[in-house]
Amino acid sequence: MTRITFIVILAIFLASCNNDGKDLNKDISVPVSVMEITPGSIEEYISTTGTVNPVKEVNLKSEISGSYTLMKNPATGKPYKLGDYVSAGSIIIKLEDEEYENNIKINSLELKLEISKQVFDKQKSLYEKGGVTLSELKNSEIEYINSKYTYEDALIRLKKMKTVAPFSGTIVNLPYYTKGNKIDVGAELATIMDYSNLLMDLNLAVKNIELINVGQDVRIMNYTIPDDTLTGKISQLSPAIDPQSRSFKAVVTIDNKKLLLRPGMFAKGEIIVASKDSTIVIPKSIIMSKQRGNTVFVVDKGLAQERIITFGLENPENVEVTDGLENKDNIVTKGFETLRNKSKVKVIK
Repeated sequence: MTRITFIVILAIFLASCNNDGKDLNKDISVPVSVMEITPGSIEEYISTTGTVNPVKEVNLKSEISGSYTLMKNPATGKPYKLGDYVSAGSIIIKLEDEEYENNIKINSLELKLEISKQVFDKQKSLYEKGGVTLSELKNSEIEYINSKYTYEDALIRLKKMKTVAPFSGTIVNLPYYTKGNKIDVGAELATIMDYSNLLMDLNLAVKNIELINVGQDVRIMNYTIPDDTLTGKISQLSPAIDPQSRSFKAVVTIDNKKLLLRPGMFAKGEIIVASKDSTIVIPKSIIMSKQRGNTVFVVDKGLAQERIITFGLENPENVEVTDGLENKDNIVTKGFETLRNKSKVKVIK
């Protein structure tokens, strides 16, 4: 066998081997998982964070000096304590000062008011009969009015001896004082919060200013309530832009009737800016970005077909597909990384 003949035979053999390898590769099916596309819904939202604060909060301080007494909670029969719920108008603390109370002279002022009222009524009756002048009637009326104001002022001064809850809420601060201790004017006595509704201040990027409007829904989440999502609404918007941070301020009002969120907590918010129902929605995780555009694979008759898709609404997890896919397409969700157009595939669960 000549050298030339050997080389020709070897070339034919190698070519045959290569063709056999190609035919073998053609018979290999790539295992993939698929999902049939059905109409779905999607929301486009802006994620943000902020600290929640109570809508109502009051820090009650003593308006007079006096001897301290902490009242009992009617619900427990024990003195009020941190975390107790108080109804509007409930007396939490009393300050006693006999000298202060005596100086008000509430009993004599009440009697004086009663007498002045009787005199005024008598003068009105006499005036109608021509028994007194208009000047005498007016003087008695002035005396009655002054007595009434003096009495009401005394009642206001007496109320300062009692610390009353101005609204229903929870005691979140209650400094300890021994019963009978003298409390000075201006001493902190209690702090009450109503956090059944909360406010959350947000600083939002200026690029979103045209997307945010008063009344938009906001989902509120916190790591302490993984199984619950609270609802809120954009209640206030600032038209001004912070020149340093290039942001604008928004305020969200949160419905917290179950008291799942506590004042001061850090929460995540999702402002819903757009939504759509009955549309094609797919996970972002199965989309590949290529020079030609965003692509996915669908399975048709055992072959993978590459599709270039167009986005509509999107959020961090999902995207709406407005072009490139149809309902009932079987889209590849696993195993797409090694696929090429027209690759042979085997669908597995």
